[in-house]
Amino acid sequence: MDGNGRWAKARHRPRVFGHQAGVKTVRQIVEDAADIGIKYLTLYSFSTENWNRPKAEVSALFGLLKQYVDSDLERLHSNDVRIRILGSRAGLPADILKIVEHVELVTRDNDAFGLNIAFNYGGRDEILRAVKRANQAGEDMSVLTEDVIAKYLDTCDVPEPELIIRTSGEHRTSNFLLWQSAYSEFVFTDVLWPDFSKEDLIAAIANFQSRDRRFGRVIEAEVA
Repeated sequence: MDGNGRWAKARHRPRVFGHQAGVKTVRQIVEDAADIGIKYLTLYSFSTENWNRPKAEVSALFGLLKQYVDSDLERLHSNDVRIRILGSRAGLPADILKIVEHVELVTRDNDAFGLNIAFNYGGRDEILRAVKRANQAGEDMSVLTEDVIAKYLDTCDVPEPELIIRTSGEHRTSNFLLWQSAYSEFVFTDVLWPDFSKEDLIAAIANFQSRDRRFGRVIEAEVA
């Protein structure tokens, strides 16, 4: 969900104005994704690197999370949406941690649509935390396998993403779902997140559906 700051700058407004517009897009895209049959949607809202931003901006981002939960949790719950918060809980303010735990508890039995919010999230950090969890759980670290690591990821009960969309013209993953995206397809768009629409989402999915996904295999056709 990149481009909020540039969107605001183009309108000669502060960055928080762009983040506020981005929340409106989140609300709409969540509805659009469910409407067109997507089962799981993961949104990268706050990375482990975002702590390096100005304190006022970080505080504003936390405030927007509170606002989103206050205004949308009841509706999302009534629509059978399960919310998972991916990322480290370490270092989060007490009020934010309380919100994180609350939304997961309230929606844990829902199963119509999975909304994953990556908050205080970094792909490398997630892998490190997974290894530590495996060790603490008594796994034999000398014979560690991919399946064992996967059990301890934040996304342990969520399918790996088939498609990852990066907005705003950036062409990098920015530490997002590094383990899970090994065979994901990527679509990069110049559209800034506040302007991202249902039409953009459908176009990205159409692009994805046109691709030949071989997963490292060579497909040989036989002609009689």
